Amino acid sequence: MGKLISSILIANRGEIALRVIRACKEMKIKSIALYSDEDLSSKHVKSADEAYYLGPPAPTKSYLNIDRIIEIAISAGAEAIHPGYGFLSENETFAAKCEENGIIFIGPTSEAMALTGDKMKCKEIMKNAEVPTIPGSDDILEEVDKAVEIAEEAGYPVLLKSAYGGGGRGIRFANDEKKLREEFEMAAAESRAAFGKSGLYVEKFLQGIRHIEFQLARDSSGNGRHLFERECSIQRRHQKLIEFSPSSVVDKKTRSKIGEIAVRAAESVDYLNAGTAEFLRDEKGNFYFIEVNSRLQVEHPVTELVTGIDLVKLQIKIACGEEIPFKQDDLNLNGSAIECRINAEDPFHDFVPSVGLVPDCNLPYGPGVRVDTYLYPGCSVSGYYDSLVAKLITWGQDFN
Repeated sequence: MGKLISSILIANRGEIALRVIRACKEMKIKSIALYSDEDLSSKHVKSADEAYYLGPPAPTKSYLNIDRIIEIAISAGAEAIHPGYGFLSENETFAAKCEENGIIFIGPTSEAMALTGDKMKCKEIMKNAEVPTIPGSDDILEEVDKAVEIAEEAGYPVLLKSAYGGGGRGIRFANDEKKLREEFEMAAAESRAAFGKSGLYVEKFLQGIRHIEFQLARDSSGNGRHLFERECSIQRRHQKLIEFSPSSVVDKKTRSKIGEIAVRAAESVDYLNAGTAEFLRDEKGNFYFIEVNSRLQVEHPVTELVTGIDLVKLQIKIACGEEIPFKQDDLNLNGSAIECRINAEDPFHDFVPSVGLVPDCNLPYGPGVRVDTYLYPGCSVSGYYDSLVAKLITWGQDFN
């Protein structure tokens, strides 16, 4: 067992900052908040034991300002930093800076984070660990003939994607060789225009997919556990809206099998702390690994409600050097839980963020009902940050 952490700086804001502060209070750990000009009156600032000014509202000058955050952590005597989710939570440079300054980063090591953040490298590692990945190319393709060869191995239809960026740019669909050859040059040109590079890769197009992720935890002694699955198939513009557990398409046998694969994925990159292995399930029931999210997820309360395990407290204990206090066989999936993300958006104008004063708010409550939010009567929703304002999570014996 390692030394108990006595103070944690939360490098975040909003509901996730409040969530970490709550765990700190229950563990009798001093909580240290940060705030920008925009967050002077925010709830997390009032709830923390100490609060320090970061800078102007713009994220690059506040919650993404690595040097300023480290400077505050050192001057405040913070023993550890919890990054929450978003902002710097998956930034290996930030994790490395914490390590360099003797500050415990509550999350994976910078080396593991760098591996999970490199799509092609991570895929290579997973294949070597016999973790099933989406069929396709392992390297960047420069020649159309090589793309055709890989597409024939993977099976049509396929997608042509740019290895240098996302956002839908550089993606082309091909259902046969003729179409693939036609699209290759157009995809390369589109990729060059968007990213300045033309490197492409081929990936099998999966049909009738479900997006299913497994919650992971791994300690410094190498003990890995999965805390079952969450289904995240209901999305808009590739952003999750509703998450629930258990998945209606995952039975006990499949849960055990894919859970073991998820733990193997964590072991293959020497992962530390809490994270998530994400999979796509095709219409035939095959699971394919897509990525590891090297942080606490927005939807972590779903897992907390069906397992009874406080994931933030578990993160802190692992960061202290403690071993995970339960075996895989000790875990039970209890009931069902669902989370709905509540975003400040205008549905009449293509769901653009809606900002400004919240004159009043009435939060639901009752048995099996949980609300994680930073809202209170008279608060403001800022246009500088994410539009997520609350998460409504409910639990029951089953989905009925």
